[in-house]
Amino acid sequence: MPEMMKAVRVHEQGGPEVLRYEEVPAPRAGLGEVLVRVHAACLNPPDWYARSGYPGIPEEVRPKVDLPYIPGSDVSGVVVEVGPAAGGWEVGDEVFGLVRFPWGGDGGRAYAEYTTAPPYHLARKPENLSHLEAAGVPMAGLTAYQFLFDHIGLGEGRTVLVNGAAGGVGHFAVQLAKTKGAHVIAVASGRHEEFLRDLGADEFHDYTRTDVTEKVRDVDHLVDNVGGPHGHRFLPVLKPGGTISPVFLGDYHAERAAELGISFRPGQVHSDGRQMGELAALLEQGTLRVGIDGVFPLAEAARAHERAERGHIQGKIILDVAGNR
Repeated sequence: MPEMMKAVRVHEQGGPEVLRYEEVPAPRAGLGEVLVRVHAACLNPPDWYARSGYPGIPEEVRPKVDLPYIPGSDVSGVVVEVGPAAGGWEVGDEVFGLVRFPWGGDGGRAYAEYTTAPPYHLARKPENLSHLEAAGVPMAGLTAYQFLFDHIGLGEGRTVLVNGAAGGVGHFAVQLAKTKGAHVIAVASGRHEEFLRDLGADEFHDYTRTDVTEKVRDVDHLVDNVGGPHGHRFLPVLKPGGTISPVFLGDYHAERAAELGISFRPGQVHSDGRQMGELAALLEQGTLRVGIDGVFPLAEAARAHERAERGHIQGKIILDVAGNR
């Protein structure tokens, strides 16, 4: 195993320019860990929240970030070393997963040529997916899965409105809801209509042209990938007994929601290799697909973060760590 590797580290919090591509000591598999040669990693909102110092969170409850650190939690790669008490994988296995999330210590350390992972955070990479595609699944796919099936308990034939449907979580939520026979209403800007209808959306509303809160009623479940101060505008679209699952913080007028019989089904995505395996099965069947907004070399992680901060993303932004293109 190499003693050194290339990685992206954050030495000080700030904008994308603080991401430094440099040579650092390579890790080894410790007790209860496997070492993964990372082929691709993926950007997620927690990556730029941590990088910028969590500016939207009050200082007294702001997560502490130990500097320097290697960002990232979504990986796809190959097992190259199995540590003590780390059964389940063998050298050469192709794996993907959400590693150590919510963060413990310095997180998943995905923006690097090598990273360690608990074996139970990983699943076997679908053979029909490239590493670039597989890296786009873990956090977004698990968030959609856990919201719909763990927190909401989505039943057959319900109506699900996905706001911000073209992004990472949104485009997986559209597809996963369809596996339960849901009637899916997708809300995004007009340029994403073909993409979302191709993924199975039954209705599409371009929020730049239509006020969906005036056009839609009797929704069972809202998965809101936007949040913000105007989240409460969606209350009229939900039926009594309906639910709101906010992926991001928002003002939903909780007291008014309760008066209308609307409840909240929030949650925090967490690493889960078993559920990654279920997503892998859907990916292998072709029931689930990965949208990719763009691919950047690891050395250009700062440019990838700049793209992320411009918003209006269709699918996921990928870091090509091992030169897969």
